[in-house]
Amino acid sequence: MALYFIGIGLNDEKDITVKGLEAVKKCDAVYLENYTSVLQVPVKKLEQLYGKKIMLADRELVEKKAEATILKDAKEKNTAFLVIGDSLCATTHIDLMLRAEKENIPVEVIHNASVISAIGITGLEVYKFGKTTSIPFENKNVKTPVEVFRMNKKNGLHTLFLLDLNPEKNKFMNIKQAVEYLVSNGVSEKEMFIGCARIGSEKPIIHKGKSKEIIKKDFGSPPYCLIIPGNLHFIEEQALS
Repeated sequence: MALYFIGIGLNDEKDITVKGLEAVKKCDAVYLENYTSVLQVPVKKLEQLYGKKIMLADRELVEKKAEATILKDAKEKNTAFLVIGDSLCATTHIDLMLRAEKENIPVEVIHNASVISAIGITGLEVYKFGKTTSIPFENKNVKTPVEVFRMNKKNGLHTLFLLDLNPEKNKFMNIKQAVEYLVSNGVSEKEMFIGCARIGSEKPIIHKGKSKEIIKKDFGSPPYCLIIPGNLHFIEEQALS
């Protein structure tokens, strides 16, 4: 018996790796974490390809009820924990892995593409990104995203902002809201903003511009993320143009 942490990629049911699909097919319980991101296809598409019934795992289940669900199943049968993107990019996933190991449950990790790597589609060099930060819905007195940006900017590094989402309620922070939050908290309107939607899909949307330009762009459906670049190499400048 084992607990498999399986990254399933960023776009649709076909993004899972061969190794990941083989692992899913030998599992008797399959959970899909559904609070850190969203795919561009319904869960039924995954079930059809995987040949398995998928149980949705919200934040409360993963963080507070895993002992009675995911970990309980993993003690009795092969269990898959599916993650959109990579399997261990979120702190809650690492915490679940540590809890499983504490219960002497064998753990296997199968990685996949995440927004952290796929952001290279913008033309920015991935290794020149500084600390990644998130902008929450409730951000009236939240300063951390701006502090992270200023630290990265001081070092000439790009900043990736992950935008809050609640797929269960179909609620997603958009690019306009994120830019307005940053500007209202002291980020210059003259900074270059790069807005992205559906990174990892066949047709991602990427727009760049100053704050007043970027908030007028149409990004279509979520998920979204935002970048403020640091010092640019001439290849990056060429790619962005």
